[in-house]
Amino acid sequence: MPCRASRGERTLAREATTSRRPMKLPAQIDGLENARLPGRSLHLAIGMFDGVHLGHRAVIESAVQSSRADDGLGAVLTFWPHPSTLFRPASRTLLIQSAGIKSRMLTSLGVDVVITQSFNPALAEVKAEEFLPWLLVRLPRLAALYVGENFRFGQGRRGDTAMLVAAGRQHGVRVYSAPRVNLDGEPISSTRIRELLEAGEIASANARLGYHYFSEGVVAPGKRLGRTLGFPTLNVAWSPEHRPRLGVYAVRVSGGASANALPAVANFGLRPTVEQAEVPRVEAHLLGDCPFGEGDEVKVEWLAFLRPELKFAGVAELRAQISLDRLAAEKFFNT
Repeated sequence: MPCRASRGERTLAREATTSRRPMKLPAQIDGLENARLPGRSLHLAIGMFDGVHLGHRAVIESAVQSSRADDGLGAVLTFWPHPSTLFRPASRTLLIQSAGIKSRMLTSLGVDVVITQSFNPALAEVKAEEFLPWLLVRLPRLAALYVGENFRFGQGRRGDTAMLVAAGRQHGVRVYSAPRVNLDGEPISSTRIRELLEAGEIASANARLGYHYFSEGVVAPGKRLGRTLGFPTLNVAWSPEHRPRLGVYAVRVSGGASANALPAVANFGLRPTVEQAEVPRVEAHLLGDCPFGEGDEVKVEWLAFLRPELKFAGVAELRAQISLDRLAAEKFFNT
């Protein structure tokens, strides 16, 4: 339920860290068949890039910097859906971000264009030895490729960076393999970040992402139970593929009429005490005045995990726990 009924401006804070040069081409392109790029050398980072974490950024920033030095185009080629959707649909990898959010975050890193290629049977059947020629047909100005050291490609994932380097020499394309970025003695990976999110270890996940994990959605009407309990909440519609652990978090909320990210406490869960919903939802209670209302688009940044979601004996017990959750969030923000 909204904390206030007013409608604010529908603007979201961007994650942009590097400004792009003005280019007369779309920042985002759907499919290589639509990639009609200007006649300039192309520096291309390739990968799934789910989460756009610190390891991914090392690859992408190399492509951007080299393109600037060469007065060329810096680009990213990424894929949707995850290849596991094709090869093992019953146990496919659930992605951290939607295609739209991922594409927007990649663009914010300073690349001139993001190409999202459908991962389909035709692409899966391209042999590793034929991958680079296949790519050159579609991107004839390709000058350099940038990949992570564990990059695999081609039918059966037979291709590796050594094969790509050799193919690059043959076809006049420079290939750069970025070493994996480590944190706390282990490589940063999307797989590890998913594990941390599932465990509620949000601070460790954020350290590897290089930004605060976030959800975005529109404030939707609710049953106003929070208001009757003395803790009005924002109900934010959000349906990620990969779900973080159900529970209560210290968060910041931005968007709507507010220019700043405001401290709040949020529950992501099924609300077992009052309804036992089938789909989890974000309910955020701001610690101060709430400028948001129904219909506002908001961004919720997840900062700290406070406790798992619990089922209480009744509304009175739930109210008492929410009061404790608010105190825990205030302590977090005041520490």
